[in-house]
Amino acid sequence: MHSQKAGVISIVKFSRKKVYILVFIFLASIGFLYGYKAQSADFSESDFNRISPFNVRSLWLLRQIRYIIENYQVDAEIKPANEDDLLHGAAKGMVEAWKDPYTRFVSPSQLKDEEIELEGKYGGLGMYIGDRDGQILVISPMEDSPAERAGLKTKDQIVKVDDQVVIGWTSDRVVQILRGEPDTKVTVWVRREGEDELLSFEITREIIKLKSVRNEMLSDDIGYLKLTQFKHNTHEEARSAIREMMRDGMRALILDLRNNGGGLLDASVKIVSMFVKSGLVVETKGRSERANEKYYVDKSQYLTNMPVVVLINSGSASASEIVAGALSDRKRAKLIGEKSFGKGSVQTLFPLTDGSGVYVTIARYYTPSGKVIDHVGLSPDIEVKGEPDRVISKDVQLQRAITEIKKQIRPVAGRRK
Repeated sequence: MHSQKAGVISIVKFSRKKVYILVFIFLASIGFLYGYKAQSADFSESDFNRISPFNVRSLWLLRQIRYIIENYQVDAEIKPANEDDLLHGAAKGMVEAWKDPYTRFVSPSQLKDEEIELEGKYGGLGMYIGDRDGQILVISPMEDSPAERAGLKTKDQIVKVDDQVVIGWTSDRVVQILRGEPDTKVTVWVRREGEDELLSFEITREIIKLKSVRNEMLSDDIGYLKLTQFKHNTHEEARSAIREMMRDGMRALILDLRNNGGGLLDASVKIVSMFVKSGLVVETKGRSERANEKYYVDKSQYLTNMPVVVLINSGSASASEIVAGALSDRKRAKLIGEKSFGKGSVQTLFPLTDGSGVYVTIARYYTPSGKVIDHVGLSPDIEVKGEPDRVISKDVQLQRAITEIKKQIRPVAGRRK
């Protein structure tokens, strides 16, 4: 123990000598900078402050940290850090200082991965995850995905992935290690409400093909439309499905948004437009003028005024909450199920010059009546606890939706109910 303390002290003394040298180099650099300033009428201190992300003192601190790591970290000489990794790490840390889980820096490779995901095909487990109060939570497993089949549930807290404890990580960093080559295995450890011990799930990665729409007729006149996310073509698929069921005699619709983690704002507006003829769908409010927008019904998308009920649960987030909130506020649908997740904010991607980017939360969503969604969620008109089940008779929330929608179907003359 004594020798360890002595070793630390000797390093500190040695570091001070080095720091003196660094101070000299730094002061010489500043002297050069201001000498250049004196010779150039075009350069001033305001110019320096304009092009630098930090003041001189802060830059000097970063310089010290880099020098210390490069000279004293045990593996730094044989495993030097890449300049881009240093830059991206600093950028990521700076962005995280704002403590908004949805404002995040993404490297060029991460940005490409997310573009692949939007195209609808990638290798992974098939679930949406997000940050909430410093925890990484499962927002919703996708339907018929490896995550759903393994038994992961909404609000499971991911604590560990294989041998890596992920407490304190950002969701995008966790996503990176959850994804991998198809047919490889990963073990996910979660903390679940009501369970005393951590639960572990060994899951085999698959190519995730993102199909966003499923539909079927539940009876002669009740249709069922399940939306798993909001992609570029979701409204087209949904429109086609609704028309098909209308040709089959559908006179009332159950719209299932349970475990739908969201997606594109434009797609959600078009879904609402199929059931509402005119008016406001959602409003966004933020600091900048571009963030303050009102999104109105797209009249060209209108399809039907038939009765609608909407199923939601704690896995319904973002674009799902926009649709549910708009249909509820406009008196077009009752909400049945459980309270939604409460992810009601707008992120915009700002591309950077090296191919990386920053997603920034620029606004929050407000429903047509002015309700705030973010960190609040939507409460159902009729609360029914339960889990989605592919066996219709076992799905208590869906069964309650069927009961409610039957009350709204007008009898047809000459036809027995």
